[in-house]
Amino acid sequence: MLLASALVAPAQALPTFPEVRAAHRPSDLTLLDRSGVALQTLRVDISVRRLPWVALADLSPALLQAIVLSEDQRFYAHSGVDWTAVAQSAWGNVWNLKTRGASTLTMQLAGLLDAGLARPAGGRSVVQKIGQAFTATQLDARWKKSEVLEAYLNSVPFRGEIVGIGALSQTLFGKHPSGLDAQEAALAAALLRGPNAKADVLAQRACGVLRLQQLGCAGVAALSATALVRPGGMPLGEQLAPHFARQVIDVRGAVQQASTLDARLQRVAIAALHAQLAELDGRNVEDGALVVLDNASGEVLAWVGSSGDLSGAAQVDGVLARRQPGSTLKPFVYALAFERRLITPASLIDDSPAQLATANGLYLPQNYDHEFKGWVSARTALGASLNVPAVRVGAMLGPDALAQRLNDFGLALPEPGGYYGSALALGSADVSLLALTNAYRTLANGGRFAPAVLRTSSPRLAAQRVADPAAVFLVTDVLADNNARARTFGLTSLLATRGFAAVKTGTSKDMRDNWCIGFTDRYTVGVWVGNASGAAMHGVSGISGAAPVWQALVKHLHEGRPSLQPLAPAGVVAARVQFDAQREPARMEVFIAGTEQAYGRAGALVAGSGSGGASVQRFGITSPRDGSLFAIDPDMPPAAQRIAFEGEPGTWVLDGKRLGAAARGSWAPWPGRHELKLLGRSGEVVQMVRFEVRGAAVKRRIDAPR
Repeated sequence: MLLASALVAPAQALPTFPEVRAAHRPSDLTLLDRSGVALQTLRVDISVRRLPWVALADLSPALLQAIVLSEDQRFYAHSGVDWTAVAQSAWGNVWNLKTRGASTLTMQLAGLLDAGLARPAGGRSVVQKIGQAFTATQLDARWKKSEVLEAYLNSVPFRGEIVGIGALSQTLFGKHPSGLDAQEAALAAALLRGPNAKADVLAQRACGVLRLQQLGCAGVAALSATALVRPGGMPLGEQLAPHFARQVIDVRGAVQQASTLDARLQRVAIAALHAQLAELDGRNVEDGALVVLDNASGEVLAWVGSSGDLSGAAQVDGVLARRQPGSTLKPFVYALAFERRLITPASLIDDSPAQLATANGLYLPQNYDHEFKGWVSARTALGASLNVPAVRVGAMLGPDALAQRLNDFGLALPEPGGYYGSALALGSADVSLLALTNAYRTLANGGRFAPAVLRTSSPRLAAQRVADPAAVFLVTDVLADNNARARTFGLTSLLATRGFAAVKTGTSKDMRDNWCIGFTDRYTVGVWVGNASGAAMHGVSGISGAAPVWQALVKHLHEGRPSLQPLAPAGVVAARVQFDAQREPARMEVFIAGTEQAYGRAGALVAGSGSGGASVQRFGITSPRDGSLFAIDPDMPPAAQRIAFEGEPGTWVLDGKRLGAAARGSWAPWPGRHELKLLGRSGEVVQMVRFEVRGAAVKRRIDAPR
């Protein structure tokens, strides 16, 4: 009865060859691009190294010959069990002779397919041997010889974690199984007999296989020693998107999984990033990341999470890591101010030293070049990325309203607006490159937000209106205006493109990060350059760090088809504005309908002042205010931390020392309590204020305002 069970049960459970091949589960899954091109493999099973199934036609003829000669010379003649070998083995056991085992390739496959027939540590019982032989005959009767050999080579353990000829070939020899030569094939066959044998023993066994083929053994020993110590690494083939693969591959899904990426664009993106980092050699820059989105669908077309081998932290995904975005948040500040009719692109904003009260003292924003431009239009302020005007506009909105607007655009700020205060307008909140790039995509879509799409199978969420399309168009028009940014970037910067593109750069505090993000009519491209460690770069800004990569990608994306400028939505009107000659040239300007009537030949309205004139009358000391508290920032350059003295013309006296005569000046602060006086023409005291400076010393001597 026991013998009958041993024979019947395996026969009933015997799988077909297609079932065995379909059940093959690689330890590494493959990510495909949108056209089916293999992009990346991702290991999902750390207990075993098993690569995709290899068809018999893709195996080296030398390998097939070596395996059959070594393991089962009568493979093509017997019916699953080599009874001649069984008889020889039995006779040898009687006389204690060393003979080759009688287990055929088909019998070994039976043990691989049925765990109950697998060879235990103490050897198989008589019943197990009979069951294995019976299953082998059934396999031989139902399967083709080619199917038996193919299934065996894809299922047999070789050494350590390596299972199957695909994993063995790539791990030990660094090539696909189709390329194995006679010596490599002989070593593979030798490993079947002794998976854990030492290199010299394997070489001896491989030589035995080669002699059966009448081949020489020269070099086998060296090959064996080299192969056994070769690091496995990634499977062969392109590895273009490791970070993206970790986000989108379903570890329980199919062996090959489609994605939204474009392999050709991904290669271009990687090459552009590496080329730019090479240009920045010596500037303490080793990392970068970028993402490209399709404006219409939101699909991710390119995702480069790091600079790979150039990085000391290549596993960190720069597309998802949160960092300060600097000036790239300014467009959202101005868009909200336009939407609320607080300003227009023609409004004049004072770019002069500003003092904003915070919980830690007064906040003194500075421009990137540490110079102030005076009264400028909002178009120039945004295009030229001036900091003080952005802070003034942000103060008009309030940090809570601004934080809410940024969250509406998907930035998911980790703290409420009050946490950041006035610095939020200059990008003090940490955001990810993916979220920020998608926020710019929202601008590209006229203020309609939808999440970025990472999987082809992901449901498409309906876009939600988060901003007024007229206000978004005004900001877009500014970001695409090369003249508007000329004051800071010049007319021939890398931000100027052949077709339409709205783009903004940003640099975080101490040049730790720099960004370039912008959109065309079809794509939104975001680039970050910096160091994953947070170390500061040396003299690298958004225009010199990230912008070259952005420009290269935009140029590639629009080869043969320049980007087209968007049409103005309903509610946008154009009108001619004229400024005082010393400010800006007359031009056609765009407005939200109803806000253009306030502009005439005398000049544009002044944001926050209610005055359209070029001069602002001052009475006494207007800055600093009495009781002001200044906090010195040890991370900012001393030259960028000067306290502004402003008021009517007169003579300035600080702590009893005469500084000079002027209506405006600046002073390098020194910790302590100070008394500032403004004297009139006759030496009388027009006004006196007291203020305090806290923090580390910036400069010891008191010098005249400049």
